[in-house]
Amino acid sequence: MNPNEIFDVVVVGGGPSGATAAHHLSKSGRVVALLDRAGRIKPCGGAVPPILIREFSIPDELIVAKVKAARMVSPKGRAVDMPIEGGFVGMVDREHFDEWLRCRAADSGTTRVTGTYDRLSRENDIVTVHYDERAPDGTLVSRTVRARFVIGADGALSKVARQEIKGAELIRFVYAYHEIVRSPTAPAESAKTFDATRCDVYYQAPVSPDFYGWVFPHGATTSIGTGSASKGFALRPSVASLREKCGLSDVETLRHEGAPIPMKPLKCWDNGRDVVLAGDAAGVVAPASGEGIYYAMLGGRLAADAVELALASGDVRSLATAREQFMRAHGKVFWVLGIMQKFWYSSDKRRERFVMMCSDKDVQHLTWQAYMHKKLVKARPMAHLRIFLKDMAHLTGLVRP
Repeated sequence: MNPNEIFDVVVVGGGPSGATAAHHLSKSGRVVALLDRAGRIKPCGGAVPPILIREFSIPDELIVAKVKAARMVSPKGRAVDMPIEGGFVGMVDREHFDEWLRCRAADSGTTRVTGTYDRLSRENDIVTVHYDERAPDGTLVSRTVRARFVIGADGALSKVARQEIKGAELIRFVYAYHEIVRSPTAPAESAKTFDATRCDVYYQAPVSPDFYGWVFPHGATTSIGTGSASKGFALRPSVASLREKCGLSDVETLRHEGAPIPMKPLKCWDNGRDVVLAGDAAGVVAPASGEGIYYAMLGGRLAADAVELALASGDVRSLATAREQFMRAHGKVFWVLGIMQKFWYSSDKRRERFVMMCSDKDVQHLTWQAYMHKKLVKARPMAHLRIFLKDMAHLTGLVRP
């Protein structure tokens, strides 16, 4: 790489958000560098909705499983199945999915740079990205790459955000941990509760006091994990207990990962000058569900569009359009999910009622339609009214769990 080259954009972070932003900008003819650490895999259930597959042209071979139902398990062990009518939840393995996205960006013209981000510095209107590269002998060598704009897509603990965006250090997290195991083959005696076409979600205090645990099949592998905002909660023993509960203690563990997951979008995503955030760095993981891949990729595309506008017009106020457009499209859903998490996840008594509500056919239909298409369903006003009345009945205790 020419040290004197000035890129239009440097994207820091090569997850779904950063790789999507780089691909989008390179396709439009911009000169882009993608800085990413090697070997980092985020703990993630790997669920993607059909709208993501369509909007971002994901090939079918990356969809390692198509889930047809979810099973919600209450604190008392009540199991409620939620079949998906007329659709599915796609499952991806982040190890291969993320690398495919990075390769697609490179194929579109992005320059890939491997290293660990350190800081930014500036000279006139050019920003210098400082990073550390590991030499063949294992030592770290300081390197730089220059650009007009930077997209910070370096995860929930984003150094770009904390250095450049006021209030970024105040973001709230759920700490997640999962283990990727080899999927059992039916009818294995050790996997009586396992179904390769179903995602299982556990709302039980021993699994998580304030979030949930999951068993998500990925075809040949399965993700078993949990999350909690309580720093004193032991995630690894919880996953071990969940594996035992599900009869999956003896299956082979292939790898494990842990990381914080943000639960609320930041109030500001840009510094008003030359930096805009995307993905987990901007806090775009859905509350209650923890879903993040679609929102990360959408955020990456919107960040790319905002930078494109700024490059074309010279008006850095365009950087603010990334957050404006995202919140206009999904802010209401995030607000509703935030309220749900705060209320329904606050105790096992409430989570028992929450799982009971999931047995309702209206709830199931509208939940899956909203998930698959990422829109609030407006075509069935009577269903919404029925859900509201049932919800109030649970809130007031008129319905017994």
